[in-house]
Amino acid sequence: MLPHILDPCCGSRMFWFNRQDQRCLFGDIRHESIVVTDRTHKEDGIRAVHIHPDVQFDFRDMPFPDDTFYHVIFDPPHLVRAGPRSWLAAKYGKLGADWQEDLRKGFAECFRVLKPNGTLVFKWNEAQVPVKEVLACTDVKPLYGHRAGRLNKTHWVVFMKA
Repeated sequence: MLPHILDPCCGSRMFWFNRQDQRCLFGDIRHESIVVTDRTHKEDGIRAVHIHPDVQFDFRDMPFPDDTFYHVIFDPPHLVRAGPRSWLAAKYGKLGADWQEDLRKGFAECFRVLKPNGTLVFKWNEAQVPVKEVLACTDVKPLYGHRAGRLNKTHWVVFMKA
């Protein structure tokens, strides 16, 4: 039996209070540990990120039946431009050149696996792409949202499946 919650782009699970929460199925396309050198890191300049999902899959084509989860948290990669040795790209991933189509498919898959009246929480940082352009990738209208972060560029947006 599957958990009630899905995080299809879990990365290193950094915003979770309990990174092993059994109520959630953690998924990601990556399964790896990455070590990079970062000049901004105060100690030795070395940073590591560990991405170990419960199940490895692509958020654009999820291996679950329709109407499976009560709650989905969709936090896809936010970067479209990043260098090959970028700490942010290693930590968060990077979207391809056709990012609009990737996000369109991702939203469609999230809504497909969500139960009727289930909730989707979408997280987006608009450092490179405005949230307005991203929300145009789905026809579903959000219920509400909140801006957060030092520069107010991180958006938390909540949807409910009809």
